[in-house]
Amino acid sequence: MPNTTNILVCGIGGQGVMTATEILSEAAIAEGHDVKKTEVAGMSQRGGVVTSHLRFGPKVLSPQIAPGTADVLLGFEAAEALRWAHYLKPGAMALVNDARLVPPVVELGLFKYPDDPIGDMRARGVKTVSFDAATIARDLGDLRLGNTVMLGAIADQLPFSAEVLLECIVKRFARKGE
Repeated sequence: MPNTTNILVCGIGGQGVMTATEILSEAAIAEGHDVKKTEVAGMSQRGGVVTSHLRFGPKVLSPQIAPGTADVLLGFEAAEALRWAHYLKPGAMALVNDARLVPPVVELGLFKYPDDPIGDMRARGVKTVSFDAATIARDLGDLRLGNTVMLGAIADQLPFSAEVLLECIVKRFARKGE
């Protein structure tokens, strides 16, 4: 649908992928958007692959993002970002935490961890911005801020103000007493 924003969020269980998707959803709802999302979590609490599809706009019919239609990919883990990069539409951006967390599928021999996942994305023509969310969080004084750093990275890719996103972040973590 026209004016629908498609965001694919991916990472490893425990990184905050689902929490980040919830916060993005809350911000979109606060701005009056119709929101649909779906999440696939494999052992999401400890090291499994986690992927969320988030779609919002005036009227959204399905939560599923089709390959080649995502406006932005928010990758909490580099190899997972590479694995899902084909969901991006041409010219769309991938914002990727350059952390290398080896998922259990590698240990099981089901997936080979790439030598340079971010370099591979760029070689495929994916517009990729990478950064170390853990180092940024540590520099801010709290390693638990990693997913907040990721949300900050996507803020200027959203069709609403960063202030709305910040309000939703503050509300979410105030509920947890943090």
